Amino acid sequence: MAELKGVKHFNEVSDTDAGDPSNYASVYTINDNSNFSPSNGYGEENCGFVPDEMELKHRKINGENRPIPEDSEEEETELTGFAVYMDIFQTGLHEFYKGWRTVIWTMIYSLLTLAYFAYFGYAMYYEFGEEGSIRLLIVTILATIFVMYQLIAKHCTIPVSSSCEGQKANKVGIWFHRSMIIALSLFIVIYVIVAIAIESPRNLISAAGILFYVLVFYIFSKHPSRVNWRPVFWGLALQFIFALMILRWDVGYRIFEWLGDRVQEFLAHTDKGSEFLFGKNTYEHHFFAFKVLPVIIFFSSMMSVLYYLGVMQLIIRNLARFMAWVMETSPAESLNAAGNIFIGQSEAPLMIRPFLNDMTNSELHAVLTGGFATIAGSVMAAYILMDVPANHLLSASVMSAPAALAMSKLFYPETKKSKSRAEDVYNMEKTGERNIIEAASNGASVSIKLVANIAVNLIAFIAILGFVNATLAWMGRRVGILNPELSFELICSYIFWPLSFLMGVDTDDCRKVAKLIGIKTFINEFVAYSVLGEYIHNTVNFTRYINNETGTLTTGRWSAINDDDILLHDLNATLVGGIITDRSKVITTYALCGFSNISSIGIMLGALGALAPNRKSDLTKIVVRAMIAGNVACFMTACIAGLLYEGKL
Repeated sequence: MAELKGVKHFNEVSDTDAGDPSNYASVYTINDNSNFSPSNGYGEENCGFVPDEMELKHRKINGENRPIPEDSEEEETELTGFAVYMDIFQTGLHEFYKGWRTVIWTMIYSLLTLAYFAYFGYAMYYEFGEEGSIRLLIVTILATIFVMYQLIAKHCTIPVSSSCEGQKANKVGIWFHRSMIIALSLFIVIYVIVAIAIESPRNLISAAGILFYVLVFYIFSKHPSRVNWRPVFWGLALQFIFALMILRWDVGYRIFEWLGDRVQEFLAHTDKGSEFLFGKNTYEHHFFAFKVLPVIIFFSSMMSVLYYLGVMQLIIRNLARFMAWVMETSPAESLNAAGNIFIGQSEAPLMIRPFLNDMTNSELHAVLTGGFATIAGSVMAAYILMDVPANHLLSASVMSAPAALAMSKLFYPETKKSKSRAEDVYNMEKTGERNIIEAASNGASVSIKLVANIAVNLIAFIAILGFVNATLAWMGRRVGILNPELSFELICSYIFWPLSFLMGVDTDDCRKVAKLIGIKTFINEFVAYSVLGEYIHNTVNFTRYINNETGTLTTGRWSAINDDDILLHDLNATLVGGIITDRSKVITTYALCGFSNISSIGIMLGALGALAPNRKSDLTKIVVRAMIAGNVACFMTACIAGLLYEGKL
């Protein structure tokens, strides 16, 4: 018999009962298989035996020791009178619930489902065709698909085919893939010739930009002879198909326009919290601090809820599987790329943390590039409030994922076999929160660091930019550069002019877009998008001025100042920075949609270095190359947008 060591605790008792062991409630906690010598509250030794691997809890009830349930948090107390019967009732009720819990919750879910579909049916009967009813229909369909998928995944298993059948399926898959490449290549070539070259020949400049970036990346590739062209082709093809849906297909354009409007409507609920905290009539006076940044908090909280419900895992997992199947990329890098569509550059690698140490350098490069080439959903929500087109931001976020994999595999080809297995990588569990309230609270708490990081970085970098511009202007005045003054933006407007032109930006706007590319690359995309928002705002005001929508103008005269600023004579107002055409606005939205800047290098090294400390030296060697690849991935997306653009916002 094993000897056990334990501790015995006692309730308060009178001195007369102190010698009677039956008056004590006892708790024995097993520590190890050594001597068992429980001590009473008076330092005396007591003898007893407790079985191995058990914890016994008792309480005194009318002179009888009764066990306390293992999950009970109550203290050991003596129960008398009515409390005895209530305890018996609660214990019985608890045991009944444990035995019938599955049945009870199945009935509750069934009744709630029936009640919802009764409501849904009546809502469709009451007013079908109105926008709200269409929205209810779409949400119901998506929720039904999600629930059915979860049930099938939980209760059904897919039988594994024999090796012979697997070989046959593999051969069929190869021929199917080759047929798809040929068919899709012919479709793209024919479509570009018929629908673009003939009708909008100037759009072919963007096609030249695509070829230019591919050629340059191939020349400067880490291993040009080892390039696998499958991910490159399919990355560009998926970008083209997606851009075709939103820019050339009326139904697809209306769908994304509707989605963009719904996102804006959804984000507008943030104002309720801002009004309560900062004041209803004053919070908009500090637009960025009290209106833009709170959106990030709200969006982060809702994303946490969706993760708790398993919705995001479902979407990300299946997007990753699709990209891995089509592009033949490894499961780990595909999952990271899919995650980057919705979450930030330092959060997405958490999903593949167990695999980072064993990743190849090419896979690590793809992970870094994916972080640089995309933006987080919470940050995208803030850009929408800056008047950046929501539908194109949504499209750019999705298009950048395959673009990042394509450019990464061209710039740093795979030379080794991946060690990650699909069944391990795609096993994404729900988060550890106990309920939706905890998930929403955690999501809001997590955003504190992001909001603070954005705020302090904007203050720092805009201040640094002001200092640099003041210094450059002072230096320029010494040599007669006065109109316009020498500045960081002016230098960038000339250096990056060819990149803007190759993306298909209107010639008059090339310097402005080049300026934004420079700001995005050397400062960050948040500052660049804020400047783009000013251009968009100026364009709206200028259009109203020219069309005399207020009916108060007499001449409608205007003149350009310093090549960019526009003076409105009747209003005696100046549109600082000038205006930008709709085509340039759309292309720029895609070009800036990524975290690829100098400051993000430190963020990525810090995040991935902490997750995989053994690979820090490898990460340091490839991070700059990955940042360049992330930038070019954004430019490729912008080129495809410029190729297919036909005048829609």
